[in-house]
Amino acid sequence: MTSFVLGGGCFWCLDSSYMQFVGVSDVVVGYMGGKNDNPTYEEVCNGNTGHAEVAEIIFDETLIPAETILDIFFTIHDPRQLNRQGNDIGSQYRSVMFYKDDAQRLLFEAAIMRAKDHWDGELMTELSPAETFWVGEEYHQDFFAKNPNQGYCNAVVSPKMAKARAAFSNLLK
Repeated sequence: MTSFVLGGGCFWCLDSSYMQFVGVSDVVVGYMGGKNDNPTYEEVCNGNTGHAEVAEIIFDETLIPAETILDIFFTIHDPRQLNRQGNDIGSQYRSVMFYKDDAQRLLFEAAIMRAKDHWDGELMTELSPAETFWVGEEYHQDFFAKNPNQGYCNAVVSPKMAKARAAFSNLLK
């Protein structure tokens, strides 16, 4: 199994979008890239900890290639937006890829180059070495699956899931 830690706006969107695909065994949402130990959602949301909302995507490369996982990432969020995704504003919503080693860094750099072919303008995606991954609160895990009728889920999460499904329909569970 392989895992990537990615941030592209609200972690609920990443979680629910990735869980649709074969080979993705789990997505764990949490926080990375900040200065406080064991941050809470409220602390991260205030924008002062430096953490990003992230998702650790755990997948089987024999079923879904690493490159596809990264292409999905660049499909479901707008990497041109600095410290925001839509109405979610703040550095906690930044586009970021946390690499665990040089091999991941190279994969991530290649994915950014591929994404440049699909997005006009400069990409703001940050590449950073992985730090401590702080697992998010239980109520954030599988949020969409538990709350499909919640307003934010209907307005923001569902459209991102649909975009991922349309672009990668051959890999749906």
